[in-house]
Amino acid sequence: MPRGDGKTTLLLSGAVCLASGAVMAAFLSWLPDVGDLRVRNPMTTRYVQIYVNRKTRAGHRPVTSMRWMPIGEMSPHLVNAVLIAEDDRFFRHHGIDWRELKKALKAGLRGERVRGASTISQQVARNLFLTPRKSYGRKLKEILIARHLERTLGKERVLEIYLNIAEWGEGVFGAEAASRAYYEKGASSLTPEEAVGLAAALPSPYERNPLMEADERLAKLRALYLERLLRRAGGASPAFSNPGMSLKSVEGPLP
Repeated sequence: MPRGDGKTTLLLSGAVCLASGAVMAAFLSWLPDVGDLRVRNPMTTRYVQIYVNRKTRAGHRPVTSMRWMPIGEMSPHLVNAVLIAEDDRFFRHHGIDWRELKKALKAGLRGERVRGASTISQQVARNLFLTPRKSYGRKLKEILIARHLERTLGKERVLEIYLNIAEWGEGVFGAEAASRAYYEKGASSLTPEEAVGLAAALPSPYERNPLMEADERLAKLRALYLERLLRRAGGASPAFSNPGMSLKSVEGPLP
């Protein structure tokens, strides 16, 4: 090889390395700093702010309820019911469930009704840092932040944050606030039936909250979740049953 070609190759390689480094640096600088969430409990979210702004613009006084509760103090029925309803493969993916995402894309291309394929980690990313507005750009950001959250915080902390910030109805955010709003009791005391009522509401909390009469589809969904919850628990108590027990104990396929 001529000496000039070798120098050109070396220069091109160096340029590629520099460009790659610049892209990586830009990527890392763009990602939100989530390290403090290891110990800081978020008491508001982008979705809370959106709700407050919407009510204010409409001339109403916004009233919100969000009460933090450690996951170890929550009813294990609720923890398991939410996993079953929202992300049953939570402990078997790394923030993104590519299998479910592929299924959703295929269903959409066939013109079928598409079930949401966002994982719990993606929903945390969206709630804390993004907006409900749908776009390919927002979805990409959601995926990147979800992976970042799991790497930085770990599965158990991500799940705990989700349970405490999820929107459960008109001004109701988090499991403790939802439990008190709908059942007049704390999230630590929920029965399997009550837990399923809350879990089934999560995709559409304004239309499916436990105070509303269930149509045939919602009634079947609640019955299915309850059956799976009790079967996973061996008919007695959920796999996640002790405050000190690792959440990985709930890992495993649905019956």
